[in-house]
Amino acid sequence: MNGATLTQCSPAVLHRRPSNKLAANGVNGDSYYRAAAKGAVEIIGGKKMGNGGSGNGRASFLSWTLQDAVYVARHHWIPCVFAMGLLFFMGVEYTLRMVPDSSPPFDLGFIATRPLHRLLSSSPQLNTLFAALNTAFVGMQTAYILWTWLIEGRPRATISALFMFTFRGILGYSTQLPLPQGFLGSGVDFPVGNVSFFLFYSGHVAGSVIASLDMRRMCRWEMAWLFDVLNVLQAVRLLGTRGHYTIDLAVGVGAGILFDSLAGKYEQSKSKMGSAAKESLLS
Repeated sequence: MNGATLTQCSPAVLHRRPSNKLAANGVNGDSYYRAAAKGAVEIIGGKKMGNGGSGNGRASFLSWTLQDAVYVARHHWIPCVFAMGLLFFMGVEYTLRMVPDSSPPFDLGFIATRPLHRLLSSSPQLNTLFAALNTAFVGMQTAYILWTWLIEGRPRATISALFMFTFRGILGYSTQLPLPQGFLGSGVDFPVGNVSFFLFYSGHVAGSVIASLDMRRMCRWEMAWLFDVLNVLQAVRLLGTRGHYTIDLAVGVGAGILFDSLAGKYEQSKSKMGSAAKESLLS
């Protein structure tokens, strides 16, 4: 909650259904929200259960009423949407005809960018221009991430980039995907010189996400939005040139978020260790 503690009031909590009754069903009632805010106990089927403990009451879901179900659908609609997504894609997955080993992979991003691929195929000069602009954007990412460490003395973005590229190398070498059909290379594309590269996952996208997240931490909103827009354009260009599969780009976004979070936890752990060592020396 942006640094606020869970015990503080917020509009999201105040505007929930007011009720003075106990939350015997685990959905309604002020006592349920107070318990959830404190994180100390969980009310399940009318029984209190401490963290890590066990209760002999029924699971809260078993005592829901129709009113409770409607309330959950209204106020917790995001998990409900993902629940419907789970059911939908279970049906898709179990009825889908799998791509035979003699055919190229099916990629929706390639289908969506067919016009761009035809344009770049027919105009090598335009493809080279876009590749040069993309390489300049990668240079911007790299320069910003190194700046935060070398000039500003904040190593988190650099640490997350090191984490990200190391695991990218491990995964990219472990499963070496075939180069997509119709790949449009360029000598000025990063890595420069038409050298080989790992397809899974996209370091271009992940590096941009890491830089953007750091900009948001520092309230550099305009720079962050600029990087996000350029990252989207970069992703479209990579699909158009068949330089990455769609899954490479999607996982690149997740990798940037994941390794930024892990770098933050690493910094916190080292800070705690340093504080503990200082206290032991003073005592």
